[in-house]
This record gives sequence, C-alpha cells and structure tokens, in this order.
Amino acid sequence: MRKCRRDATTLATLAGMRAPKIIDRADGACGDLVLRRAADHYEIIADGMFLMDTRAGQSERLLVRAAASRMPGGRVLIGGLGVGFSLREALSLPRVSEVVVVEREPAVIRWNHGPLGNADALTDPRTHCVEADLVAWLAATDTRFDALCLDIDNGPDWTLSPDNASLYSADGLALLARRRTPGGVLSIWSANASASFLSRLRSTFQHVEVLEVPVPRGEPDVVYLAT
Repeated sequence: MRKCRRDATTLATLAGMRAPKIIDRADGACGDLVLRRAADHYEIIADGMFLMDTRAGQSERLLVRAAASRMPGGRVLIGGLGVGFSLREALSLPRVSEVVVVEREPAVIRWNHGPLGNADALTDPRTHCVEADLVAWLAATDTRFDALCLDIDNGPDWTLSPDNASLYSADGLALLARRRTPGGVLSIWSANASASFLSRLRSTFQHVEVLEVPVPRGEPDVVYLAT
C-alpha cells in the first residue's frame, strides 16, 4: 500500500485491520503528522490522509534504481525521505558515491533515525540529509546532480502543499534541468499517470520514459524518467 487519497480510517476498515497504534505525532508543513504502527508495519498520516507505509516500496526503489542505471556519475539527489526506501536503494547501488536527501519535515527525519530503523542509512558517510523545503532549496543551490529522484507529493496533479505545484510547471522543470550534470537524469514518482505533466516533460527534455508499477488497488504507481 502506498500513497492514497482515502482517509486513514477508511483504509484500516477496508483492510480489516485492528486500529493502528499511534507512536508519535507532530505539527508539520502539510498539517498534523502522525506516525503509527499497524501490526509489523509503520504508517505516516498527514491531516488524516494516508501518505506512505513500510509494506512495499517497489516503486520508490524503482525511482532510484532506474535513474541510477542511466546516470553519468555517482551523485544522487533524493527529494523526500519518506520511510527510507529510496535512500536505502541508492546506498545499495555500486554506482552511487554520494546521496543528498532533502526532507522538509523534522519529524520524518527523526522517525527515520528512530522507529523506522534507518539511522544507519542516514549516518552512512555517503549520505547528507538536508532539512529544507525542496522547492526553495533547489532554487537556492547551484549544485548539480547525476540523478534527481523526487517523491515529495502524490504526483504532479495532487501535491501535498500548494507551493509544490510550481515544481511540475514549465519553469519548475527548467529549474530541475539546470540542476542536472550533462547527461543527468530526472526521475519523478506519481500515484497516477498525468497526461498534462507528461506533455510538459516532453517539451523540456529530449527523452522521456514512463514506467508503471502495479498496486493492489487502483491505478499503477508511475515513475517518469527524463534525460
């Protein structure tokens, strides 16, 4: 189960699960953030909406793995720490020499250091975790990356905060293009396909691929690759 538009209570009812246990909660940029445990897995909820959990992670791993297989060097940017799937995938790949993770929610970083069990990945010498809003950070930095792997929203058509929408506009894609090294790869996760976003990608980048990952219910997860 991955990011979903259904509220968290409905999801638990549909799955026939016992009510999850709340582990921690915090005020976040996208509202009330809750970390809870359901059986052997953890879930992150924002303002009552299910964001992500530790059950699967195939599409998050593909987001990084597909980009890394096409990138010209070893420097990777991961936008959005989540539950750590993308970071762990990056560190498992021999081609990756440096990973910069940009995460705006201090609670998510804290939970990864704690109950989510990713302290070793965050303290790996190749990892540099930046607590910042990705859109603002990209506008301020001049660092270039061989792969930019972004998973900060449910997709271009459903962002977790209004400011994030600018990242998927023509100007936002031009900014992302400037943050790549020559031959670098842009990889973007989405909970569903977006024809309008695909059109904008093709207007900015020479080559675009769309990879789909089936999920138990609903539309497939989508990974957009642009070079």
